[in-house]
Amino acid sequence: MAAITSSSTISYNLRSPAVKRLLQEARELQQDQCGDYTAQPLEDNLFEWHFVIRGPEDTEFSGGRYHGRILLPSEYPFKPPNLMLLTPNGRFELNKKICLNITGFHPEYWLPAWGIRTVLLGLIGFLTTKANGAIGGIDYTESERKILAQR
Repeated sequence: MAAITSSSTISYNLRSPAVKRLLQEARELQQDQCGDYTAQPLEDNLFEWHFVIRGPEDTEFSGGRYHGRILLPSEYPFKPPNLMLLTPNGRFELNKKICLNITGFHPEYWLPAWGIRTVLLGLIGFLTTKANGAIGGIDYTESERKILAQR
């Protein structure tokens, strides 16, 4: 994770609340031993993170590993991030911003105390819910989702 090492050639304003917070979250997530998710910033962009979440056990997503992107605004944590999934999953469209109450689609619900870990846990929780016409949501059948989880 070059963005948080001293050997990095990338320069950020270390007084920026967003930069301070993202560096702190990167360090915490690097030490996090949770098997449900991993996340880290790109080496050349602290405001774009990639993550992998595991499908929840005892669901049609069980066994799946889903890669995605988190796009963070320069006003983070005062404004919410946007999420996109890059792995076929049967619940969210690929490469399209996901409409959830923890994303930039609904800034009125966002709390600055939430962080990337909260967003990832929220996304895992929303995997098993119905799309109900939400932007970026799709409703594959349970059997189709199971097939995707095993790929």
